[in-house]
Order: sequence, then C-alpha cells, then structure tokens
Amino acid sequence: MRASEASGRDGGGTRLLLTCGAVAGPLYILAGLTQAFTREGFDVRRHALSLLANGDLGWIQTGNFVVSGLLVIAGAIGLRRALAGTRGGTWGPLLLAIYGLGLMGVGFFPADPVAGFPPGTPEPRSVSRTGFLHFVSGGIGFYAFIAASFVFARRFRGTGENGWALGSAILGAGFLASFVAIASGSTSSATILPFYFAVAAVCVWLALLHMKVLGETTRVRPPAVVPVRA
Repeated sequence: MRASEASGRDGGGTRLLLTCGAVAGPLYILAGLTQAFTREGFDVRRHALSLLANGDLGWIQTGNFVVSGLLVIAGAIGLRRALAGTRGGTWGPLLLAIYGLGLMGVGFFPADPVAGFPPGTPEPRSVSRTGFLHFVSGGIGFYAFIAASFVFARRFRGTGENGWALGSAILGAGFLASFVAIASGSTSSATILPFYFAVAAVCVWLALLHMKVLGETTRVRPPAVVPVRA
C-alpha cells in the first residue's frame, strides 16, 4: 500500500510536516557549507562540520543542528501520518525522529576542539563530558538513521519500487561505513571527505523521500461535499 492509499486525514497539517522534513537536509547543507568555507581556519579536508559549533560563532552551527533536528522530527511525524497502516509506516518514521533528536543532541553538546580548530584553541588531553555526550548523541542518531534506511528499503521492495529500495539500502550501508571510519578518530581527508559525501547523500535522500510522500499525499483529496437542497 502506498502513502496515497493511506493518507487523506488532516491533509493540510500532514503536508506542512512533510514540507518541514523536505527542507531539513538542504537547510543543513547550505548553513554548514557556508560556514565551512567562511570560518577562519576551517578545512573541509581535516575538520568535520561538528567542529563549527566551537568558537565565537559556534552558535550558528549549534542552531543549525537544533533547527535541522526539529525539522527532521516534524517530517517524521508527517511520514507517520501519511504512512500509517502501511509497511514501515511505524518504525521508519520513529527511527527518523530519533535521528532528529540525535541532531539536536550534537547541537546541545558540542564536539571537543581537534586538529587545530578553532585556531589557537588547545585540544583537551582527554574527552570532555560534552564531547562524550556529543559522540553518544551522534551515534544514537546516526545508527537510528541507518536502521531507518533499511526499513524504508524493505518497504520499497515490498511496493515494487526497486530503485528506491536499492538506493536506500546502499545509502544505509555507505553511511554506516563512513561513520565507523570517522568514529575511529581519524582526521585524514580519506576519512573526512567520504563522511561529508555520506552526510550530503543523507540530506538529499531525506528531501527526496519527503517530497515523494508529499506528492503522493497531495494527490489524495477528500471528496467535495455537495450541499443538498431541500
């Protein structure tokens, strides 16, 4: 069963929530890369976007994490409404909501300074409490997204949408590999750049998924009520 067959209730509110989910990824990429190429001392070949939450302008990336997380959660609620009663309609949105909470968590708990960013900031000799909570929040959120991608892959396989099924599965596997690599603590470009690519792929997939379901939901219109004259 597709979203277009399951939706139709509270259509306007559901479409608004799905729109929030669709803009979450592009907003995160735009805000993150704008900072990456304008913040002094930041090098995309050595520094993950999380490090932008440090320094005098760190509030920008903190806000980016929190707002993006809220939008992802809103989108997950929209997906739950639109996909209710269909395969993956419960666990897929729930896992994406956990991913959104993880994004908010990494915003509230900034990563420790590392690899010379921010410039002049000494690196801690051990992981700080906020640095540890940053890692935990990110791990929970990222693994939830990985699980969600496989849930949706199974859903799409069941609906015969093989391209979506394959793409979702590849995304989940690729994101898992890139996250495990960066979680090792490596700051080499061979680790950082693939993670950038994986995060961008996640953002694009999220946008396309919500747009797809939004399109299916929009095509469902309740029948017009024709007044009966006495």
